[in-house]
Amino acid sequence: MKIAIFSIEAGDDVREVIDKIFVLSVNKNVSYQIYSELYESLNLNDHSLFNNHSDLDPEVDLMISIGGDGTFLRTLDIIRDKSIPVLGINTGRLGFLSTMNDQNISNFYNDILNSNYEIEERSTIQVEVLNSKVLDKVFCVGLNEISIVRKNTTSLINIKTKLDGEFLNSYWSDGLIVSTPTGSTGYSLSCGGPIVSPNSNSLILTPISPHNLNARPIVISDKTKIEINVSGREDFHLLSIDTKIISLKQGMSIIIKKSPIKFKLVNMDGNSYYETLREKLFWGKDKRN
Repeated sequence: MKIAIFSIEAGDDVREVIDKIFVLSVNKNVSYQIYSELYESLNLNDHSLFNNHSDLDPEVDLMISIGGDGTFLRTLDIIRDKSIPVLGINTGRLGFLSTMNDQNISNFYNDILNSNYEIEERSTIQVEVLNSKVLDKVFCVGLNEISIVRKNTTSLINIKTKLDGEFLNSYWSDGLIVSTPTGSTGYSLSCGGPIVSPNSNSLILTPISPHNLNARPIVISDKTKIEINVSGREDFHLLSIDTKIISLKQGMSIIIKKSPIKFKLVNMDGNSYYETLREKLFWGKDKRN
């Protein structure tokens, strides 16, 4: 078995997890490919390296992401369409996606090495900006959300939105989030959006601090093509794709739709999405229960 290890952090907690993984791998038929920046920061030895999508060994069976959900989201940029499952080990704070922690690695690592785990396929979302080369060097697919947000101004922006060619609304707001079901527990949730089950075939549009209080989040089919045009007092606004942020000139047509790429999330035995919700959001903790 070949495992890729990825992290954008290099603290003691990440080093501890990696050391534990290597100890559990002794006398096992497993090899590792390490993210190059992590390799250099932690002075690791005797492992092959990767830096981006093209460097990743085609024989990699699994990627382990060590950190928080932000780290986990970045694995999509490396994996892209290679269909490699990703296991998240949480050393961050909340961890909706990186659900394992360093304390239960020992309990599950033999199962991991034997590929004894479930894989959840999560939908992804993509963006295209018409008549623009600004995205040519950026991977334009996200697992959580694509957001349009104001830049260099305290003024609202006007986000004209069409669904399959039909006008929906002009959002006078700080921005608009288009989220996958996976991303419904991320930025969208903090802006008042609904929690949507990850196996739902849907997208969520959530305005950010809308000036019109009747502008509410809406859940639509993930077969919908979303077209957005932004106007406002400034010449530019921001477009974010998960952890990536780009500056766009106002007036360009932004097309958002479901991506054909499926993200494979590793789920160990006994861990369900609803259990994660209960744990992270403290549901059922009311003393009356």
